[in-house]
Amino acid sequence: MISDALLERIKEKLKGQRKISFLVGAGLSAESGIPTFRGKDGFWVSGSKNYQPEEIGTKAMFDVNAHAVWEWFLFRISMMRDSQPNAGHRALVEMQDLLGDRYALISQNVDGLHFKAGSDENCLFLIHGDLRYMRCSEECSKQLYPIPAEVADQERTRSTKLTFEELQLLVCPKCGEMARPHVLWFDEYYNQSYYRLHDVLRIAKETGLLFVVGTSGATNLPRAIVNNTLARQGIVVDINPNSNYFSEKLSSKKNGFWIQGKSGVVLPRVVEIMKEHL
Repeated sequence: MISDALLERIKEKLKGQRKISFLVGAGLSAESGIPTFRGKDGFWVSGSKNYQPEEIGTKAMFDVNAHAVWEWFLFRISMMRDSQPNAGHRALVEMQDLLGDRYALISQNVDGLHFKAGSDENCLFLIHGDLRYMRCSEECSKQLYPIPAEVADQERTRSTKLTFEELQLLVCPKCGEMARPHVLWFDEYYNQSYYRLHDVLRIAKETGLLFVVGTSGATNLPRAIVNNTLARQGIVVDINPNSNYFSEKLSSKKNGFWIQGKSGVVLPRVVEIMKEHL
Protein backbone atom coordinates (compact mmCIF):
# COMPACT_ATOMS: atom_id res chain seq x y z
CA MET A 1 0.00 0.00 0.00
CA ILE A 2 2.78 2.43 0.95
CA SER A 3 5.98 1.76 -0.95
CA ASP A 4 9.36 1.62 0.76
CA ALA A 5 10.44 4.73 -1.17
CA LEU A 6 7.44 6.71 0.02
CA LEU A 7 7.82 5.42 3.56
CA GLU A 8 11.37 6.80 3.70
CA ARG A 9 10.21 10.19 2.43
CA ILE A 10 7.40 10.29 5.02
CA LYS A 11 9.84 9.43 7.81
CA GLU A 12 12.16 12.18 6.57
CA LYS A 13 9.40 14.79 6.74
CA LEU A 14 8.18 13.60 10.13
CA LYS A 15 11.63 14.47 11.53
CA GLY A 16 11.42 18.02 10.18
CA GLN A 17 9.62 21.12 11.43
CA ARG A 18 7.37 21.98 8.50
CA LYS A 19 3.63 21.38 8.57
CA ILE A 20 2.04 18.08 7.66
CA SER A 21 -1.23 18.95 6.02
CA PHE A 22 -4.27 17.16 4.61
CA LEU A 23 -6.39 18.38 1.71
CA VAL A 24 -9.60 16.36 1.65
CA GLY A 25 -12.63 16.16 -0.61
CA ALA A 26 -15.91 14.37 -1.14
CA GLY A 27 -14.32 10.94 -1.51
CA LEU A 28 -13.62 10.92 2.23
CA SER A 29 -17.29 11.44 3.11
CA ALA A 30 -18.48 9.10 0.38
CA GLU A 31 -17.19 6.29 2.60
CA SER A 32 -19.78 7.47 5.15
CA GLY A 33 -22.55 7.13 2.56
CA ILE A 34 -22.79 10.78 1.52
CA PRO A 35 -23.14 11.06 -2.29
CA THR A 36 -20.74 13.39 -4.06
CA PHE A 37 -22.04 16.41 -5.93
CA ARG A 38 -20.85 14.95 -9.19
CA GLY A 39 -22.14 11.44 -8.59
CA LYS A 40 -25.31 9.89 -9.91
CA ASP A 41 -27.29 11.30 -6.95
CA GLY A 42 -26.24 14.89 -7.56
CA PHE A 43 -28.99 15.82 -10.00
CA TRP A 44 -32.10 17.73 -8.96
CA VAL A 45 -35.59 17.98 -10.42
CA SER A 46 -37.50 21.26 -10.17
CA GLY A 47 -40.76 21.49 -12.04
CA SER A 48 -40.30 19.54 -15.25
CA LYS A 49 -36.54 20.12 -15.57
CA ASN A 50 -33.54 18.12 -14.41
CA TYR A 51 -30.67 20.21 -13.07
CA GLN A 52 -27.05 19.27 -12.56
CA PRO A 53 -25.25 20.53 -9.43
CA GLU A 54 -23.36 23.07 -11.55
CA GLU A 55 -26.74 24.61 -12.42
CA ILE A 56 -28.72 24.35 -9.18
CA GLY A 57 -25.85 25.18 -6.79
CA THR A 58 -25.29 28.69 -8.10
CA LYS A 59 -25.98 32.28 -7.09
CA ALA A 60 -27.59 32.80 -10.49
CA MET A 61 -30.12 30.03 -9.79
CA PHE A 62 -30.73 31.31 -6.26
CA ASP A 63 -31.54 34.77 -7.60
CA VAL A 64 -34.34 33.39 -9.79
CA ASN A 65 -35.51 30.37 -7.75
CA ALA A 66 -34.29 30.50 -4.17
CA HIS A 67 -36.91 27.95 -3.08
CA ALA A 68 -35.59 25.25 -5.41
CA VAL A 69 -32.00 25.87 -4.34
CA TRP A 70 -32.91 25.66 -0.65
CA GLU A 71 -34.93 22.48 -1.24
CA TRP A 72 -31.91 20.85 -2.88
CA PHE A 73 -29.53 21.82 -0.07
CA LEU A 74 -32.01 20.83 2.65
CA PHE A 75 -32.40 17.43 1.01
CA ARG A 76 -28.61 17.06 1.18
CA ILE A 77 -28.67 18.13 4.84
CA SER A 78 -31.29 15.45 5.47
CA MET A 79 -28.97 12.84 3.93
CA MET A 80 -26.02 14.10 5.98
CA ARG A 81 -27.74 14.37 9.33
CA ASP A 82 -27.54 10.71 10.35
CA SER A 83 -24.19 10.00 8.67
CA GLN A 84 -21.30 9.13 10.94
CA PRO A 85 -17.55 9.66 10.60
CA ASN A 86 -15.63 6.76 9.13
CA ALA A 87 -12.16 5.40 9.77
CA GLY A 88 -10.62 8.13 7.62
CA HIS A 89 -12.19 10.92 9.68
CA ARG A 90 -11.10 9.27 12.90
CA ALA A 91 -7.55 8.79 11.62
CA LEU A 92 -7.34 12.50 10.81
CA VAL A 93 -8.26 13.34 14.40
CA GLU A 94 -5.58 10.95 15.67
CA MET A 95 -2.99 12.68 13.50
CA GLN A 96 -4.21 16.07 14.70
CA ASP A 97 -3.46 14.95 18.26
CA LEU A 98 -0.08 13.49 17.31
CA LEU A 99 1.16 16.46 15.29
CA GLY A 100 -0.13 19.39 17.31
CA ASP A 101 0.78 22.75 15.73
CA ARG A 102 2.29 21.04 12.69
CA TYR A 103 -1.13 19.73 11.62
CA ALA A 104 -3.55 21.44 9.22
CA LEU A 105 -6.75 20.03 7.69
CA ILE A 106 -8.04 21.78 4.57
CA SER A 107 -11.44 20.38 3.68
CA GLN A 108 -13.81 20.84 0.76
CA ASN A 109 -16.54 18.98 2.66
CA VAL A 110 -19.52 20.89 4.05
CA ASP A 111 -21.21 17.98 5.83
CA GLY A 112 -20.03 18.50 9.42
CA LEU A 113 -18.46 15.05 9.77
CA HIS A 114 -15.10 16.50 10.77
CA PHE A 115 -16.78 18.03 13.82
CA LYS A 116 -18.60 14.80 14.66
CA ALA A 117 -15.24 13.02 14.58
CA GLY A 118 -13.65 15.57 16.94
CA SER A 119 -11.63 17.82 14.63
CA ASP A 120 -10.37 21.01 16.27
CA GLU A 121 -11.80 24.03 14.46
CA ASN A 122 -8.54 25.92 15.09
CA CYS A 123 -6.67 23.74 12.61
CA LEU A 124 -9.61 23.02 10.27
CA PHE A 125 -10.07 25.17 7.17
CA LEU A 126 -13.42 24.74 5.40
CA ILE A 127 -12.72 26.13 1.95
CA HIS A 128 -16.18 25.33 0.57
CA GLY A 129 -18.18 26.53 3.57
CA ASP A 130 -20.22 24.75 6.22
CA LEU A 131 -23.74 23.50 5.55
CA ARG A 132 -24.69 23.81 9.21
CA TYR A 133 -24.96 27.56 8.65
CA MET A 134 -26.65 30.20 6.52
CA ARG A 135 -25.92 33.86 5.88
CA CYS A 136 -27.58 36.91 4.37
CA SER A 137 -27.93 36.59 0.60
CA GLU A 138 -27.63 40.38 0.30
CA GLU A 139 -24.43 40.50 2.37
CA CYS A 140 -25.76 42.96 4.96
CA SER A 141 -23.03 41.47 7.20
CA LYS A 142 -20.66 38.53 7.21
CA GLN A 143 -22.39 36.95 10.21
CA LEU A 144 -23.17 33.24 10.03
CA TYR A 145 -26.37 31.87 11.58
CA PRO A 146 -27.21 28.23 12.34
CA ILE A 147 -29.89 26.93 10.00
CA PRO A 148 -32.96 26.74 12.27
CA ALA A 149 -33.57 23.27 13.65
CA GLU A 150 -37.24 23.52 12.65
CA VAL A 151 -35.98 23.43 9.05
CA ALA A 152 -32.71 21.52 9.21
CA ASP A 153 -34.01 18.60 11.28
CA GLN A 154 -36.86 17.63 8.97
CA GLU A 155 -36.78 14.39 7.01
CA ARG A 156 -36.83 15.24 3.31
CA THR A 157 -37.08 13.48 -0.02
CA ARG A 158 -36.46 14.81 -3.48
CA SER A 159 -40.12 15.84 -3.69
CA THR A 160 -40.36 17.64 -0.32
CA LYS A 161 -41.36 21.28 -0.71
CA LEU A 162 -40.63 24.10 1.69
CA THR A 163 -43.61 25.21 3.71
CA PHE A 164 -44.56 28.83 4.22
CA GLU A 165 -43.53 28.55 7.86
CA GLU A 166 -40.10 27.18 6.93
CA LEU A 167 -39.53 29.97 4.42
CA GLN A 168 -40.23 32.51 7.16
CA LEU A 169 -37.32 31.03 9.11
CA LEU A 170 -34.84 31.08 6.22
CA VAL A 171 -34.25 34.82 6.43
CA CYS A 172 -31.41 36.97 7.70
CA PRO A 173 -32.12 37.78 11.37
CA LYS A 174 -30.46 41.17 10.93
CA CYS A 175 -32.17 42.63 7.84
CA GLY A 176 -34.98 40.20 6.98
CA GLU A 177 -33.75 39.41 3.47
CA MET A 178 -33.63 35.83 2.26
CA ALA A 179 -30.78 33.80 3.76
CA ARG A 180 -28.62 31.47 1.71
CA PRO A 181 -26.67 28.32 2.58
CA HIS A 182 -23.12 29.08 3.70
CA VAL A 183 -21.39 27.25 0.86
CA LEU A 184 -19.24 28.21 -2.09
CA TRP A 185 -21.45 28.04 -5.16
CA PHE A 186 -20.21 26.96 -8.57
CA ASP A 187 -20.37 30.50 -9.98
CA GLU A 188 -18.54 32.13 -7.05
CA TYR A 189 -14.90 32.74 -6.19
CA TYR A 190 -12.84 31.75 -3.19
CA ASN A 191 -12.18 34.58 -0.73
CA GLN A 192 -10.56 35.03 2.66
CA SER A 193 -13.54 36.14 4.75
CA TYR A 194 -15.70 33.08 4.08
CA TYR A 195 -13.35 30.44 2.69
CA ARG A 196 -9.90 31.20 4.19
CA LEU A 197 -8.22 31.68 0.80
CA HIS A 198 -5.07 33.45 2.00
CA ASP A 199 -4.71 31.28 5.09
CA VAL A 200 -4.65 28.01 3.17
CA LEU A 201 -2.26 29.32 0.52
CA ARG A 202 0.10 30.35 3.33
CA ILE A 203 -0.25 26.92 4.94
CA ALA A 204 0.61 25.24 1.64
CA LYS A 205 3.88 27.18 1.54
CA GLU A 206 4.67 26.00 5.08
CA THR A 207 3.85 22.36 4.34
CA GLY A 208 6.58 19.76 3.97
CA LEU A 209 4.20 16.81 3.50
CA LEU A 210 0.74 17.14 1.99
CA PHE A 211 -1.76 14.30 1.72
CA VAL A 212 -4.50 14.86 -0.87
CA VAL A 213 -7.44 12.65 0.08
CA GLY A 214 -10.54 11.80 -1.94
CA THR A 215 -10.59 14.77 -4.29
CA SER A 216 -10.30 14.89 -8.06
CA GLY A 217 -8.84 18.40 -8.38
CA ALA A 218 -11.80 19.92 -10.19
CA THR A 219 -11.49 23.39 -8.60
CA ASN A 220 -8.63 25.87 -8.70
CA LEU A 221 -7.80 26.40 -5.01
CA PRO A 222 -6.94 22.73 -4.31
CA ARG A 223 -4.71 22.82 -7.38
CA ALA A 224 -2.99 25.97 -6.10
CA ILE A 225 -2.44 24.34 -2.69
CA VAL A 226 -0.71 21.37 -4.34
CA ASN A 227 1.37 23.64 -6.59
CA ASN A 228 2.46 25.83 -3.67
CA THR A 229 3.60 22.78 -1.70
CA LEU A 230 5.54 21.33 -4.63
CA ALA A 231 7.14 24.69 -5.43
CA ARG A 232 8.79 24.70 -2.00
CA GLN A 233 10.10 21.14 -2.23
CA GLY A 234 7.23 19.66 -0.24
CA ILE A 235 6.09 16.11 -0.84
CA VAL A 236 2.53 15.55 -2.09
CA VAL A 237 0.80 12.18 -1.71
CA ASP A 238 -2.52 11.56 -3.46
CA ILE A 239 -4.78 8.99 -1.75
CA ASN A 240 -7.55 7.95 -4.10
CA PRO A 241 -8.87 4.63 -5.44
CA ASN A 242 -9.22 6.18 -8.91
CA SER A 243 -6.84 7.96 -11.24
CA ASN A 244 -7.52 11.70 -11.28
CA TYR A 245 -5.99 15.09 -12.02
CA PHE A 246 -3.67 14.93 -9.01
CA SER A 247 -2.47 11.36 -9.48
CA GLU A 248 -1.61 12.14 -13.11
CA LYS A 249 0.13 15.40 -12.22
CA LEU A 250 2.16 13.85 -9.43
CA SER A 251 3.33 10.93 -11.58
CA SER A 252 5.79 13.28 -13.29
CA LYS A 253 7.09 14.91 -10.08
CA LYS A 254 10.00 13.61 -8.02
CA ASN A 255 8.13 14.68 -4.88
CA GLY A 256 4.80 13.28 -6.04
CA PHE A 257 3.23 9.95 -5.08
CA TRP A 258 -0.09 8.17 -5.59
CA ILE A 259 -1.47 5.59 -3.16
CA GLN A 260 -4.30 3.80 -4.94
CA GLY A 261 -6.73 3.01 -2.16
CA LYS A 262 -9.58 4.21 0.02
CA SER A 263 -8.94 6.82 2.68
CA GLY A 264 -10.56 4.65 5.35
CA VAL A 265 -7.84 2.05 4.76
CA VAL A 266 -4.81 4.20 3.95
CA LEU A 267 -5.11 6.94 6.59
CA PRO A 268 -5.12 4.51 9.56
CA ARG A 269 -1.88 3.09 8.14
CA VAL A 270 -0.42 6.62 8.05
CA VAL A 271 -1.37 6.97 11.73
CA GLU A 272 0.61 3.79 12.50
CA ILE A 273 3.65 5.21 10.70
CA MET A 274 3.42 8.46 12.64
CA LYS A 275 3.16 6.64 15.95
CA GLU A 276 6.27 4.64 15.07
CA HIS A 277 8.45 7.49 13.82
CA LEU A 278 7.43 10.75 15.48
